[in-house]
Amino acid sequence: MATVFNSCCFLHIAAHKPLLSLSSSSSSSSPVFPNSLTHFSLNKSSLKSVKSFSISAVSTPIAETSQSTSSSNSNPSKTLPFRVGHGFDLHRLEPGYPLIIGGINIPHDRGCEAHSDGDVLLHCVVDAILGALGLPDIGQLFPDNDPKWKGAASSIFIKEAVRLMHEAGYELGNLDATLILQRPKVSPHKEAIKDNLSALLGVDPSVVNLKAKTHEKVDSLGENRSIAAHTVVLLMKM
Repeated sequence: MATVFNSCCFLHIAAHKPLLSLSSSSSSSSPVFPNSLTHFSLNKSSLKSVKSFSISAVSTPIAETSQSTSSSNSNPSKTLPFRVGHGFDLHRLEPGYPLIIGGINIPHDRGCEAHSDGDVLLHCVVDAILGALGLPDIGQLFPDNDPKWKGAASSIFIKEAVRLMHEAGYELGNLDATLILQRPKVSPHKEAIKDNLSALLGVDPSVVNLKAKTHEKVDSLGENRSIAAHTVVLLMKM
């Protein structure tokens, strides 16, 4: 206890020199510390002793702390109780393509131009799950320059994302998605989309929420030239 106190006092002395009073004629070789730290008497030999010891006492814990912090940063915890992910996707709408949303074919005069089936909602959900897991995005796992995925059903991508989620030891807590398109109206198809998405994810429909918004006739979304979706997912440790 005395050693720690000496070290603290040395630091105090170094920072506040006017408070230090050195007495070469003192009869005691040990420093005297009254109740107040602002007044004390210390001879030269004691100061040298405290000074040399304090450097060692202060530097050692700093080195140990640095090593501990470095070790902690290089080995981050991967077993989080829950993870949150966000996904976004957008596709151009062009004549001659089917409009598929959440695996459901929606009647419209145009559809998504894409390498696969262009399902903007499923692509968005896949990216949200991959993001929550800290994995590469859908474009890296299923590149659009790979002929293997030409015209592929996006349900394949969803099933792979779910497999990776379970492999990592997580399950879907809940999902909230927002579709953005000017036309057609999604409300007549909302329940069918929600039920199919829930089935693909292997969850109860009560944990899946789907909203649809127009873009108030602003830019390509509001001019019926594109469609977009946002999704947020919560994954929970199984």
